[in-house]
Amino acid sequence: MVKDEQGSFKQLIEFIITMERIDFADLQVFLTVLRCRSFKLAAIELGLTSSAVSHAIRRLEARLDARLLNRTSRAVSSTALGQQLAEKLGEGFDTISAAIETLDAPGRNSFGALRVNVFADAARLLVAPALPIFSERFPQVRLSIVVEDRPVDITAEGFDAGMRYGHLVPEDMVAVPLTGAQRWIVVGSPQYVEQYGVPASPAELVKHRCIQLLLGNNARYRWEFDSPEGGISINVPGHITIKDTETTISAAKAGTGLAYVLESRVSDELAAGALVNVMPAHSSYGEPFHIYYSSRRYVHPALREFINIIRSQHGLQALPDLHEAGQDASAGSVRP
Repeated sequence: MVKDEQGSFKQLIEFIITMERIDFADLQVFLTVLRCRSFKLAAIELGLTSSAVSHAIRRLEARLDARLLNRTSRAVSSTALGQQLAEKLGEGFDTISAAIETLDAPGRNSFGALRVNVFADAARLLVAPALPIFSERFPQVRLSIVVEDRPVDITAEGFDAGMRYGHLVPEDMVAVPLTGAQRWIVVGSPQYVEQYGVPASPAELVKHRCIQLLLGNNARYRWEFDSPEGGISINVPGHITIKDTETTISAAKAGTGLAYVLESRVSDELAAGALVNVMPAHSSYGEPFHIYYSSRRYVHPALREFINIIRSQHGLQALPDLHEAGQDASAGSVRP
């Protein structure tokens, strides 16, 4: 253990001693309630009754002889002392977890819960293929995959990691690429092509029916294309806007209009002839899929293996040690 870690661990021990005989389970309940801002949601996450959660908080407050949480009928928030305790506990639990991860024990990768927030395309293309291998290797890890396309603060909402395109990862996070660059193409159904033809260039898209793409932040996406002169960004016409990729693909297959999608996302439809790449000479290469996590927080021991499974399935080398990679927070990313 390095000098800084020794100092942190010593402070942690001193802090625990001052807490006398407080049950660690009560401390974990306190942190969960504060994160969820709800006794009911905390109870669901912990697998306890709401009454058990309330008793744990009252027991903790009684032993400290201090109020830690403000309760109203609508919300739960921390007192100043409660916030101070939460910060100290977060540092302490992270130190303990990091110490456990350094142990060369057979079961060190097989404990606890791992929560990952992903957007829909990443769930389909990256997560689903990796789950059979992960579940076989780590049957004791309770893996929760939350699929949503809205921007999420993974630290505030209690996730161990998130998945996004590289350019969408917050700057204060450590980002690990999971794939190579992703190719975006314009597709349409054979029926659409027969009726309306195909655009010869991006400029001719103004003459076509285009299915608008709505991003997670509810902004309309401008279709992008690479060219020798540089990138081209076009605000295409279209009276139908869809936020979901699956629905967009279904609409394109039905002949509703042209769609701008990831080539990997429609590989099956292209192979079956249900969709056609209507502009094979024009496409755009975008950022790879990335997984990211806080540089100020302990990294779950099974996360490295989850990342390596996905990287292996997409032709990238395994990470030697995610804990070491996480120390390179100033770089903001880990290279493949």
